[in-house]
Amino acid sequence: MKIRPLADRVVVKPFDTEEKRQGGIIIPDTAKEKPMQGKVVAVGPGKVSEGGEKIAMEVKEGDVVLYGKYSGTEVTIDDEEYLIMRESDILAIM
Repeated sequence: MKIRPLADRVVVKPFDTEEKRQGGIIIPDTAKEKPMQGKVVAVGPGKVSEGGEKIAMEVKEGDVVLYGKYSGTEVTIDDEEYLIMRESDILAIM
């Protein structure tokens, strides 16, 4: 994958949701909830403050993160689904 996010943006690969529940019921794609957990695959260089200082990113490639349910923009690269979001949309590092 060749993608380089800009400023304080992060590319996240969402974890797949399980298709089967404990009772063995298969959930159709239309009824599945979006995952809110994923792995960071690319990180931008960081935001530049009004004073001209670069603000370092807190997340790094390989981190597993929690993010808001409707955060980010969905993109497809090489038949894989990714989310591009700002670092501020990430709620926690696991």
